[in-house]
Amino acid sequence: MRLMSATRAMLGGALLLAVVGAGSAQAEDEGPVPEHVTFLSADGHTKLVGYLYKPTRMPATRVPAVVMMHGRAGAYSSRAHGVYNASMLSKRHKAWGRIWAEAGYIAVLVDGFGPRGYPAGFPRHSYHRRPKELNEVTIRPLDAYGALAYLRSRSDVVPDRIGLQGWSNGGSATLSTMHIEAPGITSPTPLTGFRAALAFYPGCGLKRRFDDAPFLPYAPVLVFHGTDDEEVSDERCADLVEESREHGGDVEIVLYPDATHSFDTPTRKRQRIEANAEAREDAIERSLAFFARHLSGKGE
Repeated sequence: MRLMSATRAMLGGALLLAVVGAGSAQAEDEGPVPEHVTFLSADGHTKLVGYLYKPTRMPATRVPAVVMMHGRAGAYSSRAHGVYNASMLSKRHKAWGRIWAEAGYIAVLVDGFGPRGYPAGFPRHSYHRRPKELNEVTIRPLDAYGALAYLRSRSDVVPDRIGLQGWSNGGSATLSTMHIEAPGITSPTPLTGFRAALAFYPGCGLKRRFDDAPFLPYAPVLVFHGTDDEEVSDERCADLVEESREHGGDVEIVLYPDATHSFDTPTRKRQRIEANAEAREDAIERSLAFFARHLSGKGE
């Protein structure tokens, strides 16, 4: 297993402190409620729900954007109790939507489960009982590409500066979406697809898709994982990344000692674990730097 070490990338100090502070674990002000939008999945028939975050003050007429893919628990808080709307999004999704908006991005969280009849998501240990229409290797990438097409249709988004972010099952979907033979896109390149992607604690089994061939993304991918993850294997992801890199894949992994699954979720339950709090702060910083590098367009 390879432990990838990277020098801490620094953004402009004031912006970085402001954005990280905005996503702090116990922030009471969760910001404005995102806009409810709809668009088609690239499967051609599923009408997806999205929650759109925008900068309060747009730094330009058009800005880069981020597609966000939720995990197996769905887009909403466990306290939703049948109310599935923008006000009931999970704390993690609200926090990241605000982080991207305050950094100058437009971000859309894709609800791929609700429109298919599973808005409450699924509990742990339910992986083999989940319906095939939610497959993270063959179906959820189509939702990501549907969101990409939607963002490209907007007059306030730079159409070739869109990144992808996913957590857990959505992180697995993110990896599948970025593969050179991903469903939903032909001849994928950073210009025709996503410019870069962030995968938080994905399950890297991926339906055994890459047992016989390496995972090769068409654009840069950065993976985050905790070594005390209680749901999926960090070692399996480290192996996937190492094999990909050996075959020329532009993918890296950051492993956080003692951090758990969902280490970036801003709740007391997760953030009272010191390793999670440290991992969350570092992952936010690295994520901001990663997308600033790959979505800004500077230097091209």
